[in-house]
Amino acid sequence: MIACYARVSTSDQKLPRQVRSVLPYVEDKFGTDIGQDITEVGDYVSDENTSDDPISLAGGDVMLFYDRLTGTNTDRKGYHDLMDAVDSGDVDAVVSDAVSRVSRSLRDLDRTAERVVEQNNAELHLIKEGFQLIPGKEDPFQRAMFRLLGVFAELEAELAQLRAREGLQTRIEADENYRHGRAPLGFVKSDGEIRPGPDYDLTVSTLRDVAEGYLSKRKAAKRLDTSRRTINRSLNDRSELYGL
Repeated sequence: MIACYARVSTSDQKLPRQVRSVLPYVEDKFGTDIGQDITEVGDYVSDENTSDDPISLAGGDVMLFYDRLTGTNTDRKGYHDLMDAVDSGDVDAVVSDAVSRVSRSLRDLDRTAERVVEQNNAELHLIKEGFQLIPGKEDPFQRAMFRLLGVFAELEAELAQLRAREGLQTRIEADENYRHGRAPLGFVKSDGEIRPGPDYDLTVSTLRDVAEGYLSKRKAAKRLDTSRRTINRSLNDRSELYGL
């Protein structure tokens, strides 16, 4: 079985784009007929009303795992479902659009590669980087390059957090009353400080979807459990807090 994995990001591809990348790759690389309109599959996973259960394609020869959440670690349902399938021994290859889709933590990326390739003898394919890890083919240069990709993915995530903190500090310094109100969307107040909260990545991803026309403000408000007024304010008055 070929296992494909897609995950929404704050600065990378949206789910439909990733699906339209990994599935044609599987057809070309492994000679597998998906047997379904790839555009329709991409549209299906972008619908927030669908479940997060994996999608079976090509008579079960291809499984699509996906997450709508973002983050630097691997605490995601789709990822856990993927790795459970890998551990079952049924997966011959894992295909993802880019290294940052798998993880933006070097530690988690290393663990994923070890679990897929070394422990379960499955291949790992990263399309955007043109990268493949193949069981039994030890290549120190390939492994070093793989870890380097992880370093840059982790750095990108850390820089995004840094830009958010700098943007917030600028706002606080410009408006003394700013710190006395509620924390901005996606942020939390703790010990007198305002900092990105656990839903910050999801907030950024959702606001970016709205800004780029992929999501309505009504659906964004529902996804983030807030109001359209807050969505408007975040986009129009606080966009620097989200790198927009």
